[in-house]
Amino acid sequence: MIGISKLYCGAVEPADVLRYGRQSKELPSHLLQFSADKRPVVVWNVTQRCNLKCIHCYSNSRNVFYADELTTEQGKALITDLAAFGSPVILFSGGEPMMRPDLHKLAAFAVEKGMRVVISTNGTLITRKEAAVYKKIGLSYIGVSLDGLKSIHDRFRGVKGAFNAALQGIRNARDAGIKVGIRFTISRRNYGEIPAIFDFIEKENIPRACFYHLVYSGRGSSLMDEALSHEGSRGVVDVILDRTRDLYARGLQKEILTVDNHADGPYLYLRLLREDPRRAAEVMELLRMNEGNSSGHGIGCVSWDGEVYADQFWRNRSFGNVKQRPFSEIWMDTSDEVMAKLKERKRHVKGRCARCRWLDVCGGNFRARAEAVTGDLWAPDPACYLTDEEIGIIAQ
Repeated sequence: MIGISKLYCGAVEPADVLRYGRQSKELPSHLLQFSADKRPVVVWNVTQRCNLKCIHCYSNSRNVFYADELTTEQGKALITDLAAFGSPVILFSGGEPMMRPDLHKLAAFAVEKGMRVVISTNGTLITRKEAAVYKKIGLSYIGVSLDGLKSIHDRFRGVKGAFNAALQGIRNARDAGIKVGIRFTISRRNYGEIPAIFDFIEKENIPRACFYHLVYSGRGSSLMDEALSHEGSRGVVDVILDRTRDLYARGLQKEILTVDNHADGPYLYLRLLREDPRRAAEVMELLRMNEGNSSGHGIGCVSWDGEVYADQFWRNRSFGNVKQRPFSEIWMDTSDEVMAKLKERKRHVKGRCARCRWLDVCGGNFRARAEAVTGDLWAPDPACYLTDEEIGIIAQ
C-alpha cells in the first residue's frame, strides 16, 4: 500500500510516525503502513457467498449457501486470538460480508476487543438502517468496490443496476458519519475510468480512494492478459499522481493510495527526485519504514472455512486452519518453510529482484503474481514496471 497523498503531497512527515514509536497499537489508522512491529492486519473472508458476479473475484463467489464457514463462536474465538496477538485491524471481506447474518455481532465484538474494524463490500446492501447500526458499533471504515461508472461497473459486476445500488450504499454510509472510500481494481478494461473516479469522489464528498493493481488469482487469474503493460502501469500511476496533486492544490485533501504493486514507491520517489529533492529524501525515509509487500508478515488472511493464507489473493497455499490451531500460533510457526522465508523474503527473491536497489522499500513485490506466471514463487514479480536502469542493474 503506497499512500500517494501522504508521500507525494506531503500529508505525512517522518516525525509524524516516529512520535508514536512506530508501534501498530499506538499508530493512527492512516499511519499503520509505517509500523515497525508489523503485527498483521488480518483480512477475514467471513463468507464466500455474494449477490454479484464479479469477473475479477479472487474468491470465486456465488449466491449460494456454503456449509463450511466459521460459526459465530469460532469467529469470536478468532477475534479474541487476534486481539491478544496484537493485530491492529480486522477487515471483514467476502464474498459479500454483509450477506453474513451475524456480521453485526462479529463487528461489535471486535470493537469491544479493541480492534479497528473495516468492511470491504460491494456496497449494494448498505441501507440507511445498516449504516446506522455500523455507526453505533463504531466501525472505522467501509471500502466500497467500484470498477468505473454505471455501465462499466455493471459489466464488471455482472448485474445490471449494481452501480446505482453501490452509489446509494456509499451515500448511506457517508450520511451516517462513517468514513467511506472507493476500491478500484485497475485493468485494461477500465483504466480509462480513473479520471472519472477522481471526479466522482470530489462530487460525492468521498474522503478516500484506493487504486488496486491487478493480482492474478481466483476468477482474476483469467484476467492475467487484462493486466496493464509496464508502460500502461507507468501512465496510470502518473495520472493518479497528477490528479492527487491537483486535489491538494485546490485544498481538497483526499486520501489517495495505490495498492498491490510496490514498484509505485520507487517510481514516486524518482519522480519527486526530479521535482523536489528535499521532499524526496523524506519520502525515501517513509518508504523504508513501509518496507513494501508484507504478505505473510504484516498482512494475512483467514478464509471463510478457517484456512490461513499469506494474503487474500494467494489462496493455493494454506498454512493451517484456525479450527485446529489459533491464528497466532499458525502465523509464528516458522517450521513451515514458506512461512519462514516470507518473513525474511529479501534473502530468497531471485533475478532482478535480488539485484534491485529498491528491495528494501519494495520487499520483492507480490509472490502470488510471480508464482502464477512462472511457477516459482521467488521469481521476479512480472508486474514490476521499473526499468533495469531505474533499479540499478544497468548503469544509466
